[in-house]
Amino acid sequence: MVKNFGLVPATMSFLRVAASRSFAAGTRRYASTAPAAAKKQSNLPYAFLGAGVAGMGAYFYMDYSTKALKQEKSPFDPENFIDFKLKKVIPYNHNTSQFVFELPNNDASLLPVASCVVVKSSDPDALKDAKGRPIIRPYTPISAPDHKGELTFLIKQYEAGNASKHIFGLKEGDTLAIKGPIVKFPYKANEFDQVALIGGGTGITPLYQVLTHALADKSNKTKFKLLFSNVTEEDILLRANLDALQKKFPDTLDIVYLLDKPQDSWTGPSGFIDADVIQQHVAPASLNEKVKIFICGAFLLPPGQVAAIAGKKAGMKQGELGGILKELGYTEEQVFKF
Repeated sequence: MVKNFGLVPATMSFLRVAASRSFAAGTRRYASTAPAAAKKQSNLPYAFLGAGVAGMGAYFYMDYSTKALKQEKSPFDPENFIDFKLKKVIPYNHNTSQFVFELPNNDASLLPVASCVVVKSSDPDALKDAKGRPIIRPYTPISAPDHKGELTFLIKQYEAGNASKHIFGLKEGDTLAIKGPIVKFPYKANEFDQVALIGGGTGITPLYQVLTHALADKSNKTKFKLLFSNVTEEDILLRANLDALQKKFPDTLDIVYLLDKPQDSWTGPSGFIDADVIQQHVAPASLNEKVKIFICGAFLLPPGQVAAIAGKKAGMKQGELGGILKELGYTEEQVFKF
């Protein structure tokens, strides 16, 4: 059982869908654009953070500080990488561990929801691509923004994952360079009556971040439905945390786990997240602005797998809505792709 809430990298997901349909190639662009009113707050790529994003981060920092911490500034910088020391490593399962980084002065991260950070090696020569450029990867924070003194990543090691290999090679006392926050979707309490969260594997990250933030608000009335797809039962990350949330908030959270390759002992649903699954569990499109669907894509998956549900993203932008959700009558305003 995981005792510390952590961060899971948004670099891989086992999201399964019924069909493959149509992340931009080349230079990675990490930011997404929220539709409608949110567009102005999240329309810049991570690599080119400007004064607008920096100012917005300061706004969120002050918002947290006035409500809880009396902390005026986050230890993170949205324009510059800062080195943070690895405090300890806690094994999670056969290929996943918690990496706990120390925050100076016992500060909290004050990262807004929903947002992520980007990381790279503190050693400029240690983590490069084939062209000699530094490898930079996004990690979505799911630890509480007001948690003091520590920032935890829950990281799965992949054979082809250069960033995860580098982090797994770190020892206590080593550092990792982190920049952020990168605001993805400015979540507001009770903006929607029904919220569906669709993801899989390590793609649980931003969905879990939204859940923990929203459910912790005593004024929350929004009902959440999480559709979480994995290959096997052992692959379900943060399950103990998710089950605890569902037990604590039975009236506002319902979770459906789906497995591609279930064992004989599995009693839950299996197979892909297809139109039938969505129709059974997700609020209908006819609710208009009262319903929102968040779907987590993954940077290393073929774009067709995300596109089959919601249409592929257009680089740093949301892209046109497509796939199953469009066929079921949902609109671009009702769907957000992480």
